[in-house]
Amino acid sequence: MDMGLKEKIAVVTGGGGAICGEISRGLFSEGARVAVWDINLKAARKKVDSLAAGGDRALAVECDVLDRESVERAAERTIGHFGTVDILINGAGGSRREATTSADLAFFDIDKKALSDVVSLNDFSAVSPSQVIGKLFAKKKSGVILNISSVAGFRPLTRSIGYSNGKAATNSFTQWLAVHMAQNYSPSIRVNAVAPGFILTEQNRFLLQDPETGGFTERGKKIVGFVPMARLGKPEEVVGAALWAVSEHAGFVTGAVISVDGGYSAYSGV
Repeated sequence: MDMGLKEKIAVVTGGGGAICGEISRGLFSEGARVAVWDINLKAARKKVDSLAAGGDRALAVECDVLDRESVERAAERTIGHFGTVDILINGAGGSRREATTSADLAFFDIDKKALSDVVSLNDFSAVSPSQVIGKLFAKKKSGVILNISSVAGFRPLTRSIGYSNGKAATNSFTQWLAVHMAQNYSPSIRVNAVAPGFILTEQNRFLLQDPETGGFTERGKKIVGFVPMARLGKPEEVVGAALWAVSEHAGFVTGAVISVDGGYSAYSGV
């Protein structure tokens, strides 16, 4: 299916990472021009080099999405290069050990700042780019915003208090912003989210997969036991939902949070 994204200008925050790197690749393969924003400029450049091989349809931009001035500089550079922005994908996020309970860290001892930092990383990371690029969309009376959430936003993950709270906030923000932009600026501005489930990446492989046997670790077995499809996802399996959500094929879809989780969020365990 042709997604109709040829020559569209897309910004992907966290575009140097596993999932958003694949989304950047998917957009590029559909003919879009892609600005890969990442706090790690080296990672952004590596992704752009793998896509464009020196061409001008992809651009690496250093950006700290929690810093409004950094976002404004990134937007200025992107618009200076491509002329405008049509699509914003907010994918920067993550978790930290300091905001996760463990045998060494009880809930009662989690530092407020550590918790706040992780919630911000997964909520405000979408807010600032949406303010800056959203202002452009408001002037144009069109545009699409897609937030990368998580199944943790629906059902909090054991131990991951900061990450789960942050993604729950992402889901709420997605719905709020969808209504706000449609009612106040243009019904042609859509805001949605995709919520990946347990996706196997190089960053979490050591936690989920035994390097010697290739089978699951105990934690991996426990997770897969709650996934009806009985496996972990791949980063590229999030791409189809993301491309559909930002395309005109989803023209009447706004305020939706779409699970890409092998059925995890639909399973009660019995």
